[in-house]
Amino acid sequence: MSIRVGIQFGGWPLGAVEGRRFLAFVDRVEELGFDSLWFSDRLISTSPTLGSFAALAAVAARTEKLKFGSAVLVLPTRHPVEVAKEIATIDVLSEGRMLPAFGLGTEDEREYEAAGVAKSERAGRTHEAIGLLRRLWTEDRVTHHGRFYQLTDVTITPRPVQQPCPPIWFGGRSEPALRRTARLGDGWLASAITPGEVQAGIGTIRSVAAEAGRRIDDDHFGAIVSFRFGPNVEQARQEMVPGLTRFRSDVPVEEFCALGRPSDCIAQLRRYIDAGTSKFVMRPACRPEELDGQLELLAREVVPAVEGTLV
Repeated sequence: MSIRVGIQFGGWPLGAVEGRRFLAFVDRVEELGFDSLWFSDRLISTSPTLGSFAALAAVAARTEKLKFGSAVLVLPTRHPVEVAKEIATIDVLSEGRMLPAFGLGTEDEREYEAAGVAKSERAGRTHEAIGLLRRLWTEDRVTHHGRFYQLTDVTITPRPVQQPCPPIWFGGRSEPALRRTARLGDGWLASAITPGEVQAGIGTIRSVAAEAGRRIDDDHFGAIVSFRFGPNVEQARQEMVPGLTRFRSDVPVEEFCALGRPSDCIAQLRRYIDAGTSKFVMRPACRPEELDGQLELLAREVVPAVEGTLV
């Protein structure tokens, strides 16, 4: 099992909304040696959030080694032909560094209304779209007449560099999300989840996948973990950006975040690794002026202690 650590760019964390700040951040993430960079996906929002495909294309052009993706792309609000084309294009331009991860979206009805789809259709649209994505990336001519999508003799070129097609990851930690990953996905990337929930979720995914005659690779189980360095866990928790502590209220925030000294954060990530996590997407929970220092501390003190290959 290969352990890798990436960074998530959620809502705008960089102070003033400027292109130069974004590009400097991308440069810094690659310079510090992180494995990947991920973006939140929101069609509508009250705070600045970049359009996923435009941001990913910018990263593809700006970097040479960094992998990247959306954590997670809200698939039912987009047509699968558009998604297939954009992902294939970015994968080609980046020489195979695109990492698609999908989800059903938030509970906000307005997001689906703005996209012209019914929220009640989001699971059905997602399931139908996933099959279409794989066909569009691997078949010469695709004809499909389903419940939500109608295609006649459609071809997508160029095709993705990753063969036979990019691996498809899913987010979510509900029972339906776990079963969706097992039956349709190649990987799982869950947010605001404790190590114990990771272990239970992996067990469910493996069991359901086996029933369907499938298997998810051990390297394809990930977790999005907010982090904040401080002199101790309690002070780091108090100094977290408030919005990042509201993902759930049923368990203490320190159970699904990495907080405190580097040694505290290492210990927490090792709990996730023991539970089966192989990929980490770390979400900074600090003020803009603290971001570079927090990233550097993560890269210098924490990543070398957890990254590598476990037998």
